[in-house]
Amino acid sequence: MVKPEIIQDTPISMAELKEEINKIKKKEGKLNFRAEKTEEYLNQFTILSSKKEQELKEKLEKLKIPRLKEEHIIKIVDLVPGSAEEVKGILQGYTVTVTNENFKKIAECVKKYQE
Repeated sequence: MVKPEIIQDTPISMAELKEEINKIKKKEGKLNFRAEKTEEYLNQFTILSSKKEQELKEKLEKLKIPRLKEEHIIKIVDLVPGSAEEVKGILQGYTVTVTNENFKKIAECVKKYQE
C-alpha cells in the first residue's frame, strides 16, 4: 500500500477550502462522495467570503499577539467570534495563553466582519 508523504502542513480557512473544491469540481467535472459532503458543509457554515477572510487574517496578524499562531488565526477567521468571551472559548481548545486585553483586541478586530 502506498503511503502519501506529507510535505507541508498549512492551515487553510473554510473559504479557501471551498475555492479549492470548486477548482477540483471544474477540473474533474464531478466530486467524489467525501468532497460532496465537504462542499455541502462548507456551503452551510462558511461565514465570510475568501476576500474578507484574507483581509481579516491580515488584520489579526498585524495585531502581533504573542504565541498566536496561524492555525489559531484561521480558526478565529472561520468562526468570526463576536466577543472576547467567544474568542476565549475558541482558543480554549489550544495550548496557547492569551491575555484578556488581547482577547478584547481580537474581538474588536473581528466585530467589523460580522454580518
